[in-house]
Amino acid sequence: MPLKRSPQLQPLSREHHEGLLLAWKIRQGMGKGVAPQRIAGYVLWFWNAELEDHFRREEAAFHPALRGAELLNRMQDEHEEIEGLMQVLAQIPDEVLLEEIAQKVNDHIRFEERVLFPWIELELGEEKLQTLSKTIDQKQERFVAPWVDEFWTTSAQ
Repeated sequence: MPLKRSPQLQPLSREHHEGLLLAWKIRQGMGKGVAPQRIAGYVLWFWNAELEDHFRREEAAFHPALRGAELLNRMQDEHEEIEGLMQVLAQIPDEVLLEEIAQKVNDHIRFEERVLFPWIELELGEEKLQTLSKTIDQKQERFVAPWVDEFWTTSAQ
C-alpha cells in the first residue's frame, strides 16, 4: 500500500521514485554484464541532472525549519556520503562502487520515505509545510541533454 504523503512533499516523493529507478538500472546493467564505464556515465549524468539538485532542495527546505534534529543530521550525512561516492565514481568507475551507490541510494530513499518524511509532516504540520513548498518546488533550471544509452534494456555490447 503506497504511503500517503502531504501535497507539499509529494514532488520530492515523485523524485524518489526516479532515484529508486537509478538503483534498479545500475543493477540491471551489472546483471547484463554492461561495462562499468557505461553505467557510471549514466549514474553521473543522473547526479548532475537530478539528484544533486534534489539533495540541495531538501537541505534548503528542512534545515532552517528543523535545525539540529537528529533525523536531519542523518539525512545530511547520507547526502554527503552519496555525493562523495559520486566523486569517486567519476575517477574510478568500478562495479563494487556502483553496487554501493545503488544500495546507498535505495536505503537513503527508504529512510526518507518511511522515517524522515512522516516525522517532518508530524513535526511541522500543514501550515509550516506550506511555507516550505516554494523551496521544495524550486528546481534549478539547467539544460542537460537527455540520456540516450538505455543499457538497462539491452544485453551487454
